Amino acid sequence: MRSRAMKIVSSLAIGIGIAVAPASSYAATPKTMKVHYIDVGQGDSIYIKAPNGEDIVIDGGNKGKGNAVVSYLKKQKVDDIEVLISTHPDADHIGGLDEVINAFKVENVYAPKVSNNTQAYKDFLNAVKKKKLTIKTAQAGVKLPVKDVNAQIVGPTKTYAKSDLNDWSAVVHMAYKKNTFLFTGDAETKAETDMIKAKKTLRADVLKVGHHGAKTSTSKNFLDVVKPKYAVISVGKNSYGHPTSQVVNLLKGAKASILRTDQSGTIIITGDGTSYSVKKSR
Repeated sequence: MRSRAMKIVSSLAIGIGIAVAPASSYAATPKTMKVHYIDVGQGDSIYIKAPNGEDIVIDGGNKGKGNAVVSYLKKQKVDDIEVLISTHPDADHIGGLDEVINAFKVENVYAPKVSNNTQAYKDFLNAVKKKKLTIKTAQAGVKLPVKDVNAQIVGPTKTYAKSDLNDWSAVVHMAYKKNTFLFTGDAETKAETDMIKAKKTLRADVLKVGHHGAKTSTSKNFLDVVKPKYAVISVGKNSYGHPTSQVVNLLKGAKASILRTDQSGTIIITGDGTSYSVKKSR
């Protein structure tokens, strides 16, 4: 009966010149979570387009990389940033964030409660002050305002010595349906162990490898908990030996697919809630 009625409606519509679109054309575009690991050389900068449109930025690369990050965000049609996270005050993470803050309307800024005396850190604070923003403390247990995504900060779980800036790193876990991502900043084995002991949510299909692949991060115990399918290393030409063969071998042992920005340029991993697709810029 319904089929016959539809045929009648379609015939009438065609008769009076109304185009009848097939029912499938009305289906909503599937939502995705798109994570861009921006190639900023030796440093970190990540842009996330959440399923409901929120724009999230984690770190901004080194001093001198801010303009490149801003340009990249504009190419992605970013008009404002709902969540901006400075994982920790090291220049190769915080260095470009002042330019990002100056270029866009930013709604929420998160950073761990640790300071630095570098110009990069001062410029970040000045940009926040200029925009009359308040820095929210990035620490374990903080939920991020992202619709349909379980986005939470899982580290640091405690305070560390000021000399241990890397362990202060804001570590972020995001889950969209069955897609899971972990962003670790420069968190080292001490912080990794503390997160495991605190029973934080660490299991993730996609791991942003800590500290550019330094041997002081990404312990076997940590990988045993995270169990990544993809391991993204944000790295450039450096004199530190990053990524170290030790970490690369551990990742291979964990059967993770290794992706490096120094080899592939900007890497985009898109999750549709179930599966992933990977796009490399070179």
